[in-house]
Amino acid sequence: MSLPRVIALCLVAITLAVYVPVGGHDFLHYDDEDYVTNNHVVKAGLTWAGVKWAFTTGFAANWFPVTWLSHMVDCELFKLNAGAHHMGNVVFHAVNAALLFGLLLRLTGKIWPAAFVAMLFAWHPLHVESVAWVSERKDVLSTFFGLLTLLSYAKYVQQSSRLHYRLALLYYALALMSKPMLVTLPFLLLLIDYWPLQRFAWSTMRWRFVGEKIPFFILAIGVCLITLKVQHPVASPTSWPRGFRLENAICAMGHYLSRTLWPDSLSVFYPFKMIPIQTVAAVIIILLAFSWAAWLARNQNRCWLVGWLWFLGTLVPVIGLVQVGSAAMADRYMYVPSIGIFIAMGFGLLDVRDRWSWSEKYFTGAALFTVVICVMLTERQLGYWKNGETLFRHVLEVTGDSPVVHANLGLALEKQERYEDALAEYRQMGSIIYSEYEYHISVGNMLVKLGRPAAALTEYGQCLNRNPSNAIYHVVVGNALAAQDKFPDALAEFTKAEMLKTNLAPAHIGIANVLLKLGNRTNAVAELWAAVRAEPYNGQTLSVVARVLATHPDAAVRDGPGAVLIASKANDFSYGLRPEILDALGMALAETGDYTNAIVCAVNALDLFENRETGEAKSIGHHLQSYQNHQPWREPFSITNLPVIH
Repeated sequence: MSLPRVIALCLVAITLAVYVPVGGHDFLHYDDEDYVTNNHVVKAGLTWAGVKWAFTTGFAANWFPVTWLSHMVDCELFKLNAGAHHMGNVVFHAVNAALLFGLLLRLTGKIWPAAFVAMLFAWHPLHVESVAWVSERKDVLSTFFGLLTLLSYAKYVQQSSRLHYRLALLYYALALMSKPMLVTLPFLLLLIDYWPLQRFAWSTMRWRFVGEKIPFFILAIGVCLITLKVQHPVASPTSWPRGFRLENAICAMGHYLSRTLWPDSLSVFYPFKMIPIQTVAAVIIILLAFSWAAWLARNQNRCWLVGWLWFLGTLVPVIGLVQVGSAAMADRYMYVPSIGIFIAMGFGLLDVRDRWSWSEKYFTGAALFTVVICVMLTERQLGYWKNGETLFRHVLEVTGDSPVVHANLGLALEKQERYEDALAEYRQMGSIIYSEYEYHISVGNMLVKLGRPAAALTEYGQCLNRNPSNAIYHVVVGNALAAQDKFPDALAEFTKAEMLKTNLAPAHIGIANVLLKLGNRTNAVAELWAAVRAEPYNGQTLSVVARVLATHPDAAVRDGPGAVLIASKANDFSYGLRPEILDALGMALAETGDYTNAIVCAVNALDLFENRETGEAKSIGHHLQSYQNHQPWREPFSITNLPVIH
């Protein structure tokens, strides 16, 4: 076997070994719920409806159909096995390292510099975020197709092969449909024309040289327009002035450069902070110095200039001049730009060694030491990504107190049903920078789960005092009052909510809850059906109503066939992939005496849980035992069964 193939195989094998711990990591609530665990289209696996959805949706403020399809394939093959989804990212990352090695070897013919660059790419801790986060499948997948694009383009240039040109266009289209960040890839084609292909000479340039790039630019412009359209409605909770965003973009470039060269204090979230003008000025001077040095060094070796421009150019789409979200920067954005820095290091320093006659032994030792340090830092960084709690506790250590980080840590703890701990984190949020509503609602919801509706009422009341015209605030206040048996006051709040916003399903359900406690069964049932008419396509609303109609202790309230109709409709909407809806359908079927299918629903619901030790999973297990004993489930309507409002 040839040496390049041995190196490529070693790159893949070692990368898989380094990242094997992610096979034991959990899904995160942070984006993974939108992309996989709570995305019912994706969880359904590879279906024609899913394929159509992937190509037509702008969900999550992005258009990346190929990424959606890859998640669907994972769900088709592995269901919600978090480890398998994680290892899918790892496999793509390992293959990307081998592709990068093959690309640089083809372009330069230099084995060891190409291998060194690929090793840095494969094992640098800055890339952990892109690999250890299921939601960042788009990073590793788009880079996979992007590297295939560059490799095919290199073959086209070297072999004058039209087939490889067409393949380059195809791969580029797939790269853009995986993540639009690679819209600047046509400029990378110009860069590798300049070096190492040495095609960039003004005296010999022809129309073909320029014209061959036009189809790539057309694809890039098309995806830019689509992305602007799907991201147009999405605004950051806090809109920062343009001048501040420019300062932040400059400092972000400095951050990315420094973290590439010294990868310490890495975080999944960096909050916006006011930046001293001295810091901005210092970063500008450093960036200009690097730019000037790269320009001067081009006469000795063009790799310096190409690497530097690769770094700067591929950062442009994500540098933050157009603000989307509440993060100042993100390490995942360096997955492709870092290659430029690594190219400058790998090929540029080799040239310096040759020019200055440095000892090859010491030079090789320094390179190996760098790689080993990267592996060790990557192993440490991987440990922070085990679950949402470990991740956001680390973020707090790195970035200090931030209301957004406390909110996410609280949510991670809430997912573990550690409500007291979650409540403490939500209280730490303080006056959250972008939503008083989110802070008080989160605290109130935790207090309800802890059985403290009076305290919850105080939190909800804070929202209502600030915005009395918001119907949802009246609903949550009404629910808290009802939990304290203050029924007239609760009905007054629900009535105000209905006046502010007609056909509000949570208000109808809240009224039904109060009327049932007052013994007004007929009007209570009417309110439940009014909720269904108000939100006929809301799975959560339908499942709550079906649950009441199927399980209420009062026979005059129960309506088994009606509950089956509603729950079946909700289950169809969710592709049979929401455990709470399957649970409601099982209850409804048991009420009609169909225990066989009720058992099937309960078993299917339990299969959707990663952890069956959660309270919800244990409850479904109790329901299953009841059906197995040919007994329907009975429970009173309570505030904990109401739709959760976040």
